[in-house]
Amino acid sequence: MPETTVTREDENRRYALFVDGEIAGFTEIHPDDQGRLVLPHTVIIPSFRGRGLATTLVKAALEDIASRGETVVPLCPVVVKYLHENTVEGLTVDWPKTAG
Repeated sequence: MPETTVTREDENRRYALFVDGEIAGFTEIHPDDQGRLVLPHTVIIPSFRGRGLATTLVKAALEDIASRGETVVPLCPVVVKYLHENTVEGLTVDWPKTAG
């Protein structure tokens, strides 16, 4: 079973997903002028697609954001879908008018 890890990389404005130490994807995080984290885009490297890794990445990122007490603005369709189907304990979400 491959080892998957998700790491917050503030310097790269993203959460990065690694599979056995190799970058497999990322979800972007962009702080806005209100201190919220806008999540505009999630990418899974083509050779890693079809394994459910986007869900693994988004789940870990949102749980970490909740643990930090930060607020998210979900724009990425993967993040929006995840939030509509799952509850993330303690997460504050500011839904944009177009995605909520």
